[in-house]
Amino acid sequence: MSINSFREKINLALYESKESVLNLFTFGSFATSFFVLCLFVYQFGFSPEDNTRAWIFLAVKGSFVFYILKYITNIIYCYEPILFIKESWLEFLLLCMIVINSFWSFLMNQSLLDLIGSKLNLLHLDSFYSVFIQSYFFILVGIELGKASPKIIGIRLTPPQLMISSFILLILIGTGLLMMPEMTYRTNPISWFDAFFTSISATCVTGLIIHDTATFFTQKGHIILMLLIQLGGLNIISFATLFTVFSRKGLGIKHQSIIHENSSADSLFSSKGLVRKIFFLSLFIEIIGGILLYFNWNQSPGSEQLKDPLFYSIFHSISAFNNAGFSLFTEGMNSPALQSSFNIHIIIAVLVFFGGIGFPVISEIFNRKRILKSLKSVRKSLKLSTRISFYTSLFLVAFGACMFYFLEQGNSLNGMSMKGQLVTSLFQSISARTAGFNTVDFSSIGIPMLIIFIFLMFIGASPGSTGGGIKTSTFTLIIYSAINTIRGNKKIEIGERSISSDLLQKAFSIFLFSMISVFISIFILSISDGNLGIMAIIFETVSAFSTVGLTTGITPELSFVGKIVIMICMFVGRIGTLTLAFAISTKVKTNNYQYPKAHITIG
Repeated sequence: MSINSFREKINLALYESKESVLNLFTFGSFATSFFVLCLFVYQFGFSPEDNTRAWIFLAVKGSFVFYILKYITNIIYCYEPILFIKESWLEFLLLCMIVINSFWSFLMNQSLLDLIGSKLNLLHLDSFYSVFIQSYFFILVGIELGKASPKIIGIRLTPPQLMISSFILLILIGTGLLMMPEMTYRTNPISWFDAFFTSISATCVTGLIIHDTATFFTQKGHIILMLLIQLGGLNIISFATLFTVFSRKGLGIKHQSIIHENSSADSLFSSKGLVRKIFFLSLFIEIIGGILLYFNWNQSPGSEQLKDPLFYSIFHSISAFNNAGFSLFTEGMNSPALQSSFNIHIIIAVLVFFGGIGFPVISEIFNRKRILKSLKSVRKSLKLSTRISFYTSLFLVAFGACMFYFLEQGNSLNGMSMKGQLVTSLFQSISARTAGFNTVDFSSIGIPMLIIFIFLMFIGASPGSTGGGIKTSTFTLIIYSAINTIRGNKKIEIGERSISSDLLQKAFSIFLFSMISVFISIFILSISDGNLGIMAIIFETVSAFSTVGLTTGITPELSFVGKIVIMICMFVGRIGTLTLAFAISTKVKTNNYQYPKAHITIG
């Protein structure tokens, strides 16, 4: 009997039990993942005793017995086991390493990694193995999440409703994590309301804070904030999609449509490949930014004050690229240790700019084929949406920098060198539209410049980015529409392309809904917190709605009602007014009819 015929008989014998057995392991995988995840959370947030820590790590190692059995079962029930192993070679190697190390430890009463470390003169290699075990487990949980995401997508929710639900879930999880004792330096944990506010601010990549991030939260708290920023900036659904791709599962049409809407991809087909590019491009830029920051901290006057330069570099790189504005310095980039560190300012500004122009734009600009074509013609090699986002962003940066340079000469720029004035003007212009980092004290900035900042914040970043605002494309379409209306031209053409009426209606809807949201918020705040000054209230509201995070210093002084209004502004600004409108509205059943046209006097 040949091997193939023997394997075929086994497949036939196992066929009837295949579905039930695999479903049983799927359920067990969820249960195991949830159980060990709870153990990790307990260990991370409650600081158990050493004996408890040892039991937790033992339970984590024990959970891999289940994953090994599951992997072996998948091989047995797979029709082509060799192909399955080839496709999951990384998982196979990692599990083999865990099995070998466990057997060696059991037989020799010594960790194999400790033995290898002593031979190679590498200390604490077993400790790195412990970290590796935990990291690998999180990857397994992510893969299980990816496998489950198509089932979650199957719930009767529209893509906007599902996106909103994912943010709400992430905010609630973040709130619970921030309330754990190990997250803050205080004996009493942070209140649920303050944790909720901070979680919304981090998830919606805003940066408005009630408590000083640098001194109130421990490094564990900073890690939670960093994860919320990363998940909120790229959207948790993008991560679920990425793990779906890694787990060799296909994407459904509804799943693709959610990514399509969230990432501003040109088509459903491109959205499947774009999510990988988003993740790896973001990771690449954040790593490069972190490396540059790490080697430039030493040039800062107060570099000796840094507790952990590597962590500071990673945190600020992620915060900057995701346009979050969170900083581990009490006064942000305006801290005495960083005031004259212009290299740091430039690196942060570049990260903020790339995070704000949108992933599709970054992907196209750095596309190898496009770079080769650009040698002949830059204009033709870029898509219209990319040109609008990129050139509008450059114009707004230049406009904001010039206005800041001239309006703040006798104020916040007073006493700075020419280089300092130019870098500060450029930095604040870039940061004001999306990020919320500050190298000057905003409570001392003049009203004319605050008005310019409000304008820049309201426009915000580009579509498909981590920033907020009405977006650069919306602003450009409205300007072009207004100019063509004045000229009496009914057709709107940009870059040899015609703009459809549907896009114009969407742009004006976003603008109108945003204006209404901001106006209502300002009105409520003027009643609840009118004593703080109307200019400060307007600035705070637009900053929250556009997920910028700049403030004149009134955030901690807001009343309970005022903080609720700001939280709603941050949430609505992150998901988008049009997305919220689509989520709560009912779709028209039919519009296959037409009434007689009416004439209404306007203006």
